[in-house]
Amino acid sequence: MWTHLGSAIAGLMFAWAIFQQYFPHQIRDHFSRYGQKLLGLVYPYLQITFHEYTGERLKRSEVYSAIQNYLSANSSTNAKKLKADVVKDNHSVVLTMDDHEEVTDDFNGIKIWWSSNKITPQTQTFSFYPAPEGKRYFKLTVHRRHRDVITNSYIDHVIKKGKEIAVKNRQRKLYTNNTSDQWYGWKATKWSHVMFEHPASFDTLAMATKEKEGIKKDLKKFSQSKDYYAKIGKPWKRGYLLYGPPGTGKSTMIAAMANLLNYDVYDLELTTVKDNSELRKLLIETTSKSMIVIEDIDCSLDLTGQRKPKKEKEEDEEEGKDPISKKKKEEEAERNKSSKVTLSGLLNFIDGIWSACGGERIIVFTTNYVEKLDPALIRRGRMDKHIEMSYCCFEAFKVLAKNYLDIESHQLFATIQNLLEETKMTPADIAENLMPKSDDEDGETCLKKLIAALEETKEEEARKKSEEEAKLKSEQEAKEQEQPAKEDEKVKDNDTSKEIKENDLISNGKENNSI
Repeated sequence: MWTHLGSAIAGLMFAWAIFQQYFPHQIRDHFSRYGQKLLGLVYPYLQITFHEYTGERLKRSEVYSAIQNYLSANSSTNAKKLKADVVKDNHSVVLTMDDHEEVTDDFNGIKIWWSSNKITPQTQTFSFYPAPEGKRYFKLTVHRRHRDVITNSYIDHVIKKGKEIAVKNRQRKLYTNNTSDQWYGWKATKWSHVMFEHPASFDTLAMATKEKEGIKKDLKKFSQSKDYYAKIGKPWKRGYLLYGPPGTGKSTMIAAMANLLNYDVYDLELTTVKDNSELRKLLIETTSKSMIVIEDIDCSLDLTGQRKPKKEKEEDEEEGKDPISKKKKEEEAERNKSSKVTLSGLLNFIDGIWSACGGERIIVFTTNYVEKLDPALIRRGRMDKHIEMSYCCFEAFKVLAKNYLDIESHQLFATIQNLLEETKMTPADIAENLMPKSDDEDGETCLKKLIAALEETKEEEARKKSEEEAKLKSEQEAKEQEQPAKEDEKVKDNDTSKEIKENDLISNGKENNSI
């Protein structure tokens, strides 16, 4: 019996190989189509496939990721082969189904089978690069009488729960853009990233409490306004401009905003972007729930000189005659030569048609000199909220004292408050003076050190102020001394011209008499 069975199977395999090899594909397609119909008469199950990559750009499917997250909660108890991944500061392990594994799920009494599959490419070519990974997909199998429940309710339920699990387990990232010559090749990407682990928060941010609460309310309102933005017909994004002197906490503010909203951060370096087209491609590759940051935008590219009035351009030409100014401008032009990003391209990136690609994004600009930026770049609608990061006030100092010294009140606070009202010092300088440099320094020692630094800064400011006043006074006196001399010279010139005219008249009269 086994001999006859083996011969029959071998004969069928030979016939199938001949059919696949030599019969026209039209006949094979008809055979396959009618074969599926015959199989459907006796096979009562419905199958739905979800591929990992879809579309021409081979972008990873969000539905596939959601299903993977959903099954991770069920697979750890039912599946025999699992894959482990570490997330959330390397403290949590997430288990997911390995390839070619199957688990079951129950939805309102309906039994559903999920299988994880992988198609390994059959290649025999030699290459120095690693072989491409196979195509993965999930297959859902259920009795066909439950088709309506599965397509109308169950799949939406899986995607929703999967996204919730993703938010719970996700490890936030800090991205930086790669140069365009790294965009192509094996596993090429436009962005590189590290894990975002900045500890900043609004509780530890050195700023007045009222201002911090206003910014927090604004951020939370934005993150909950998806339907509102759709209603008014605007992309779900918001722009923030952080401006102020160096050391006032602009970068710390960005980290605190990202931690509050649980967003990824994309630190965009404009000088490595060749043109506006590359800028748009970078924007497309960013994800939702992210912050796109351009720090020191006034120093990134020469975007401020593209709309200068004629008078300012003439002044720049006059300054260009100075050898030092000319050399400085040439160095700046050489630095920006490799990038052709224009002001128009940046505006379109922020508030144009391309800005609507994706959703729930925050765009942040920082600058030390807000007056240097083009008004079109920072107008409301592009940079919706302007936040001034100013010098340290007494309320901000108390936050720093609590952070660095665990001191909430002290008898020296009154002296520090008076000094802060009379002088300007950045939170970075305050923090540096409050930080203990050895085990021998206690809280009171650090406070006294800060007082000495504030008094020294106060004296320096007074000295500079007196020097400026003396300079202005000397310039005023010089102008006053020049004024009489100019008037005497003017009178002298008038007398000289009058004498010349009289001599001309006399000479003309003599000539007439002789004639």
